Amino acid sequence: MGLVGQNDKKGLRGSLCRRAGIHGGLAVLVAALAAAALASGCARPSAQVSPAPGQQRLQAPPARSLDSYADRLRTSYAQRTAAARRWGLERVPLTPPPPPATKPKVTARPGFEVEHQGDWDLPPVFTTVPTKDKVVFLTIDDGAEKDPAFLRMMSDLKIPYTAFLTNYLIEGDYDYFRRMQASGVTLNNHTLRHLYLPGLSYEEQRREICDMQGIMRKEFGKRPRMFRPPYGNYNQDTLRAAKSCGIEYVPIWNEEVHVDHWEFREDDQRLRPGDIVLTHFRGPGEWNGTMIDDMRQFLDHVTAKGFAVARLEDYL
Repeated sequence: MGLVGQNDKKGLRGSLCRRAGIHGGLAVLVAALAAAALASGCARPSAQVSPAPGQQRLQAPPARSLDSYADRLRTSYAQRTAAARRWGLERVPLTPPPPPATKPKVTARPGFEVEHQGDWDLPPVFTTVPTKDKVVFLTIDDGAEKDPAFLRMMSDLKIPYTAFLTNYLIEGDYDYFRRMQASGVTLNNHTLRHLYLPGLSYEEQRREICDMQGIMRKEFGKRPRMFRPPYGNYNQDTLRAAKSCGIEYVPIWNEEVHVDHWEFREDDQRLRPGDIVLTHFRGPGEWNGTMIDDMRQFLDHVTAKGFAVARLEDYL
């Protein structure tokens, strides 16, 4: 990552240098200011480096800020390298760029619209977020497996992800998902019972989606903005019902990762900037491996392809 500095010729040091000769009668003050100015490098302007997103502003003297920031970068990389080694990754996951200042406009993927999609302003169904950033978004569905080691791994590696939860699979252990939420993960709606929604009436679909909104509000403190239909299946009633209870986005996926293989929506079977990747909360009972194994499969592949994992909510 490159460091960008700005030469502040009119900044604090220049101000001190100028003030040092203003009041000749204040000899003690002049001497003190002159010494401070000399120590700070009045003879030449220095670079000031803004902190990386999420970091506290450096408290070191300005002349040492660049060195201190570089030290922090080295320390951060060393920590990520050590975490990657602990969890058996082949490569250190890449760091995503800062979130975009202007969010991209997300619309329904062509061919994924329903009748009256635009004039009824229905939530868009999409598989990729429009961005030039070389990032992908990890999303995890349902909540069947509740592996504490998974929470430790993702926190240790600082990998962002978004969860879509189904109530009948999580109601026995809401606390597990509260711990997940406390680490910065956004929890979203995946219906009450994970039914095939197009086979239900509008009112039945609304109950599946809107009642889950109420449970999410009660258990996790907020109603989600995002909803994912089970199996990725929906119709116009699905989107109407979702909109009626506050849903703004219906992301599905462009790739799905399993513990031992990937599945791609596109024929060329490659990742694209902004792709949404799906996996599930699963364990040895249903997979030939654990969620840790699944995450190794995911992270090693995206890193090898030069992609970082970004937070979906930062782009919406």
